[in-house]
Amino acid sequence: MNNFFDIVVIGAGPAGLMSADRASEKGAKVLLLEKMEKPARKLRISGKGRCNITNTKNEEEFLRNVFPDSGFFKPAFKNFSNIDLVNFLNKTGLKTVEERGGRIFPASQNAWDVANAMVKATEKKAQIECNAKVVSLEMDTDSGLIKGLSYEKSGKKININARAFIIATGGISYPATGSTGDGYRWSQQSGHRIIAPRPSLTGLELEDYEEIKNVSLKNVELSLIIDGGTAQTEFGELEFTKYGITGPTVLKISRNAVDAILDGKQAEIRINFKPALSEEQIRNRIGREIASLGNGQTPDLVRRLLPSALVAPFIGKIKISPKKYVRELKSIDTDNLITGLTSLKYKVSGFRPFEEAIVTAGGVDLKEINSKTMRSKLVKNLFFAGEIMNLDANTGGYNLQIAFSTGYLAGQQAAEFCKELK
Repeated sequence: MNNFFDIVVIGAGPAGLMSADRASEKGAKVLLLEKMEKPARKLRISGKGRCNITNTKNEEEFLRNVFPDSGFFKPAFKNFSNIDLVNFLNKTGLKTVEERGGRIFPASQNAWDVANAMVKATEKKAQIECNAKVVSLEMDTDSGLIKGLSYEKSGKKININARAFIIATGGISYPATGSTGDGYRWSQQSGHRIIAPRPSLTGLELEDYEEIKNVSLKNVELSLIIDGGTAQTEFGELEFTKYGITGPTVLKISRNAVDAILDGKQAEIRINFKPALSEEQIRNRIGREIASLGNGQTPDLVRRLLPSALVAPFIGKIKISPKKYVRELKSIDTDNLITGLTSLKYKVSGFRPFEEAIVTAGGVDLKEINSKTMRSKLVKNLFFAGEIMNLDANTGGYNLQIAFSTGYLAGQQAAEFCKELK
């Protein structure tokens, strides 16, 4: 192998593949290193194996779903938008479809096809080395630049020199796919500050929770309450699990919930099972059900209002005796029932780990990266792309778009940087 390249990209996920593809297209000689046995391991399982690539939201709507600084992402999105991404993938031969909410998926409904399309496009232009574990970066103390790196493959240590380097190693979520935080260490070694990584888009564990397995609800309202004040409210799907809750609404509030817990604040969730109904409508509905139940007991009534699997835990939370006949229910019982249906609260006791989190919040401090180039402000020949940075987003294709857009910009600007050096 020729041991000198214009650009070395570390990490062959969506950000790394796009970086290598774009840099090569701009005329750079590129080496893409991946420590796993094949590229894009995490991409292959994204979206429960279907891969929500991006969505059709306009710039303003898209940026509202990016955290903690949507303005940082704006130049990358303008440079390579969701429309550009779909066109790029279509040109590789990958057909895409638009689904509910403007979400874009591969027409095959198979995440592997997205990964394979990216790999095939990139390997035509760049050199991809798998099973290549980077062990160190070599800094030139005089110039303050990175002049090379070392990686191990098949028991051998290989030294590589390059003009520019792109770190696209991802975060820590789904570590089995290769995202084990290596990039944080190299970033710190080059002088960068790391904002504490924590799980995001993850399930929440609840206190005083009676186990409910695999009950999914649609059209519910979920609110996050932090230190007594409503911090966020989402509408949509929610799923009860053995540990607590997950689903689209939960994933959206999880970033703020995780931060609140880590900051020592009290976090609660409030569920409105009937957001489309007023209190009066619910009260009238309960009255009609009681009248039709005759000698029915409390569980019989609740079963007409909620899925069967929720009946026992719900009655336990609102503290009405399950043996009580509905004809014996007093006005206070009806009030408690309505409160439970519209404002059932649980304290959040914890959150699911990185192994289950869809993305990582935190990473390389955005203040140390030029948003117009993805280049480090501290090391002139170092660039970043994707989840390694302190940049994440809601569920719905936003995070993959961040990876592709920042990867495209990093590759493009790294290639321009190399041209200037030549």
